[in-house]
Amino acid sequence: MNLTLPVVIGAVLGLGIYALVRALVPSKRGAVATVAQIDAMRARGALYESPSRAAQQDEDSGRFGTFRAGVGVRIADFYRQQGWEQRSLRADLNVLERSWENFLATKILLGAAGLFFGPFLFAIVWTLGLGSGPVVPVWMALAFGLVFFFLPDLEVRRDAAERRRDLRRVIGAYLDLVAMNLAGGRGLPEALMAAAEVSDGWALRRIRNTLADARITGISQWQALGALGEELGVEELKDLASALGLVAEDGAKVRDSLASRAETMRHREMAEIEGSAGEKSQSMLVAQLLLCAGFLVFLIYPAAMRVFQGA
Repeated sequence: MNLTLPVVIGAVLGLGIYALVRALVPSKRGAVATVAQIDAMRARGALYESPSRAAQQDEDSGRFGTFRAGVGVRIADFYRQQGWEQRSLRADLNVLERSWENFLATKILLGAAGLFFGPFLFAIVWTLGLGSGPVVPVWMALAFGLVFFFLPDLEVRRDAAERRRDLRRVIGAYLDLVAMNLAGGRGLPEALMAAAEVSDGWALRRIRNTLADARITGISQWQALGALGEELGVEELKDLASALGLVAEDGAKVRDSLASRAETMRHREMAEIEGSAGEKSQSMLVAQLLLCAGFLVFLIYPAAMRVFQGA
């Protein structure tokens, strides 16, 4: 038994190191696999590409940045070979305008740091004489490695949810501006672009860049808005693109459709705000009840102890 346990621990650690090396060092692919990968990337299109090469190069400065960029490219290539698309996570990163490769590198490096942090914490506890046993550091390393590995996912999903709420508010105001421009006699393409030029916020900047790219590539602007909604995971933009594609030739119908959609989005936003306020009120009520219960226990405990001791 004394010999079996170190062998099992060494085998688990060796398997983890082997899996990490296999993930970081890409295997040599044949010509058929390379052509299939290029075709798959071309079919997916720009939807799954990093948002900005310039932003990625700004992030990848210095030796650590270069190392992280290399790790991210290899991990992204590994994901691509396995066919792991992670659509929702990519949409969250696109909303936050972050690089997919840097995100993967951050996950791997944090997971590796967690593997070392667990045994390091155990060494501190063992030095204080509070723990013993060779299995504990292994489990601590695995636990901290998993927690650190999934921390970036939680952060990205939280920040993306907040930014999508801001985007939906901007879209509601944007639809009103487009309807006002249409009422002023402008055509739909001019109204869409003019409404996007009223502010330099990140949401209208993304819409403005999308409309400008649509003019260059030759596709309709509502198709470009639908692609942006698919890229960012925002259903409102995809529904708007579908509605504009149906009534694009009739200015009055477009105006009515945009006004009704803006009103619907405002009502939905108000309902969400009221629901959030209700949840916070309930949380405050629970906290007050717990505080009162603790205060009552603090008052009753001395008297109760005297009664039981006297009995």
